[in-house]
Amino acid sequence: MGRVVCFGELLLRLAAPGRGLLLQEGRLEVHVGGAEANVAVGLARLGHETAMVSVVPDNALGDAATGYLQRWGVDAANVSTGPGRMGLYFLSPGAGLRSSEIVYDREGSSFTLAGGDAFEWDDLLDGAGLLHLSGITPALGPVAAENAVAAAEAAVAKGIRVSFDGNYRPALWQRWDGDARAILSRLVGQADILFGNHRDIALLLGQDFSGDGAERRREAAEAAFAHFPKLGLIASTARHLTDADTHRLAARIDTREAAAQTEEVIVAGIVDRIGAGDAFAAGVLHGLLSGRETDWTVRAGLALACLKHSLPGDASLFGTKDVDAFLAGQLDVRR
Repeated sequence: MGRVVCFGELLLRLAAPGRGLLLQEGRLEVHVGGAEANVAVGLARLGHETAMVSVVPDNALGDAATGYLQRWGVDAANVSTGPGRMGLYFLSPGAGLRSSEIVYDREGSSFTLAGGDAFEWDDLLDGAGLLHLSGITPALGPVAAENAVAAAEAAVAKGIRVSFDGNYRPALWQRWDGDARAILSRLVGQADILFGNHRDIALLLGQDFSGDGAERRREAAEAAFAHFPKLGLIASTARHLTDADTHRLAARIDTREAAAQTEEVIVAGIVDRIGAGDAFAAGVLHGLLSGRETDWTVRAGLALACLKHSLPGDASLFGTKDVDAFLAGQLDVRR
């Protein structure tokens, strides 16, 4: 199938330790993150060949981010260095009835300053079977948006499949008054696989969907398939929150012909919910790349998303045995 190439910004997450507020204790915990990098790491841990394309500063922070990818088996040869700084985000983790809060600090990062001439897509996509992008990249500004579109168009021209995670971030779009609907529609128009729910599709199409639950999701999926002829599969999750420590998750895959829906799973004792959507994307892509049936694929995506809630940091580090154990209901100690 060829390797999976992921394109996006590498970030450092600076989080309040435990469940405290930012700078309450005067120290922060550091993790490497970034939506596309999380998918690259998640897939690499599941045994797939992955590569990251990005730009970081030529300093200890950029080196740490690149080293993190390499540690978990991602090819980082095409993570280049350039002027600018490391993108950051600050996290105050939620607890009880207090929600988590994120503050972005990404202005002037090396990735956002990189012009189109920084990426030779014919070379970067050589040997690729899939290009993975997310809606966070175009939200960073007009240059990053054009870079994302160029990557998608180059992949389509080479006959490489494209997967796209909507990841709508209104605060980032509002910062530069970007036309999210127009730009995201250009990207979804190139995609074979979309990670997004009825709200993402409503944004793209400028219409509401009146049903509820599975009915509404199918209505939205059919509208997306009609509008985007290249699109063949839509994967989504539904999350209901009891409090910061207890969520209920279900997952769904829609194709043009049919749909597969999981039962809802209670996820309790949450350690870290950041990156769960990226873990879901990695699980679904794992099933698709492995040639598994749709029902298994959607359950694998849900399994990885649920497991991610048990792990500190941004990326899923679980392997195929962990997914199999989850699907088999093995909750006791594995010896």
